Parts: sequence; structure tokens; C-alpha cells
Amino acid sequence: MDHRHAIRDLQNRLANRLKLLQGQGGTAEWLAVRTGGQHYLFALRQAGEILPAFNLHPVPYTKPWFLGVLTIRGGLYGVIEFSQFVFNGLPRLPVQADSSMAISINEQLEVNCALQVDEVLGLKGSDAFVASKPPASKAPAYYARRFEDKAGLVWQACDLQILARSPEFLDISIS
Repeated sequence: MDHRHAIRDLQNRLANRLKLLQGQGGTAEWLAVRTGGQHYLFALRQAGEILPAFNLHPVPYTKPWFLGVLTIRGGLYGVIEFSQFVFNGLPRLPVQADSSMAISINEQLEVNCALQVDEVLGLKGSDAFVASKPPASKAPAYYARRFEDKAGLVWQACDLQILARSPEFLDISIS
């Protein structure tokens, strides 16, 4: 199965899950992803399209977490390897290349950027979690609440608007 069919299949599954949640009275609030061995939640209102993370064009003299640019619907989008950015370039777990995806940031946030993640896990509503805590004291400003699901997994919610406006995110050049 090529990447286009895999993306279309993923989008169909997500759309069906969203309809199912709405039919049951629940609402999906989050796009759940896994990257760098961690679980993250992106608010659906802040996330954009899910795209295969290939056909990147590298950009010289940029930080290691800036993977390059990708054309999305005729526009150029910078692609950030999210776990590399979060962990400031620290080594990460190897990932199967064909499973990684890029999540564009909603165009209403006015930044042409996509976040590469290892895997898109689907949609989640608040009913999927049993506990919630504020972010750790030294967490980045874009970290929102932490959630724990019924299986005991911890999910870190990220505010993509704060992320997209942070100086360290906007500074991609090697000094």
C-alpha cells in the first residue's frame, strides 16, 4: 500500500471515529500521537492536515530538528521533528521511517509549519482519561495539562499556538 492510500485510510478511520464519538454524545478534542517514546495530544482546533513525512527538501544551516520544507497544497511548510525539538536535539529512539507522519499546524495560527511524529494514534475525547495534572514546574510554556488514560499511559497536551509563537521554535538557524 503506498503512502497516499495509507493516508486516505487513516483519514477515513479518523472521520469514522469522529462520527462515532458524536453519535455517542462524546466529542473528540485531541489528536493523539506518539513520538520519541512519548505520548502527546494536539487540540483538534489547532492541528491541521495529516500528511506523509516524505519528499522533504533539506534547508542548509538550520538546527537538527528542522528537517526541511514540504509543499502542502502549493504552500511551503517547514517541518520540525517534534521529539528532537522537545528534547533539544538529544538522541532519540529509532523509528520505522514509513510510519512517521507530519501534522500541519492549523493555518489560522498563521505559521506554515508541520510537526513530524512517529505515529498518529487517533482521536481522543476527555472521556478517555481518568486523571489530569498541570504541567511539570520546569515544563516548556507550550506544555498544557498532562492526562492519564485508563491503561496508565501519560499524555502530554501541547498548545500549538504557544509553540508556534515561542522564540526557540521560530529560530531555526544555526548561530
